[in-house]
Amino acid sequence: MTAPFKAFLIDQDENKKVFSRMTTLTREQLDAGEVLIRVHYSSINYKDALAATGAGKIIRRFPCVGGIDLSGEVVESADARFRAGDKVIATSFDIGVSHHGGYAEYARVPAGWVVPLPDGLDLFEAMALGTAGFTAALGIVRMEDNGLAPERGPVVVTGATGGVGGLSIDMLSRLGYHVVALTGKEAEADYLQMLGAAEVRLRSTIDFDNVRPLEAAQWAGAIDNVGGKILHWILATMKQAGTVASIGNAASFHLDTTVFPFILRGVSLLGVDSGYMSFPTRQRVWQRLGSDLKPRHLAAITRTIAFDELPGAFDAFIKGEVKGRTVVRIGA
Repeated sequence: MTAPFKAFLIDQDENKKVFSRMTTLTREQLDAGEVLIRVHYSSINYKDALAATGAGKIIRRFPCVGGIDLSGEVVESADARFRAGDKVIATSFDIGVSHHGGYAEYARVPAGWVVPLPDGLDLFEAMALGTAGFTAALGIVRMEDNGLAPERGPVVVTGATGGVGGLSIDMLSRLGYHVVALTGKEAEADYLQMLGAAEVRLRSTIDFDNVRPLEAAQWAGAIDNVGGKILHWILATMKQAGTVASIGNAASFHLDTTVFPFILRGVSLLGVDSGYMSFPTRQRVWQRLGSDLKPRHLAAITRTIAFDELPGAFDAFIKGEVKGRTVVRIGA
């Protein structure tokens, strides 16, 4: 049997109450997969916090090593696409949900979930981006494929201080878009402008309860992280042939709207599923993240914690007290 290594395991007791703890595992206890990776870094997403605390029904199999993101170095591979020593990224799919994830010094995953580290990124930067960065970039790429371009007009980003929102602002600004950040946090205006927001608009200035089926057209594009009434307002205020990327449901997963934006203005509502997006799109998006979509302020919005600090880091995410990105140093 191989030597034990540290892992953060999520489990439930006989009453189905979720708990988590630092423990040790061996390689033999890892799940099946063609690629064994020595993990250098992981990250904390809101989904990870929900899983680790039991605040959301995220884990589909107990026990499970948490962490939906990981970057590291290949130790062994049964797939010809990867060799020992290759630097790689693995995010989403079933990682950290029903397959042992990135909160461990080693991870074994299917080769189809692994992406070579693209030029322009190191392993730390890959996790500063993580699922949040991949999701933001995927939304932008899908909108571009649907015709969005800077000359079409402004793009509004909701949930702007969150991981996906902040990274979206930075990426869009770098590409030359006029970005409007919509937020409920007035105190974060300077932060959002630092990321590249040309304007910051407060949610309190909008009456979301009295939005007509069509309002004055404002946006060529939108990245929405909150859903509900805010998404209804976005759809009603889109310009002709505008494009909306629906990414999250922080406010609500319900959407009470009309068909008017779609049939009278030709608006496109694009669903962004970063969890199971496969090749070649996954690799294409990561390559963009190493080049023209790489955020200019990634270092400024990222903090790093040690692996041993992980158990105490989740509550702040649940309380909405975290902005930017948090990288977990596992074995680097």
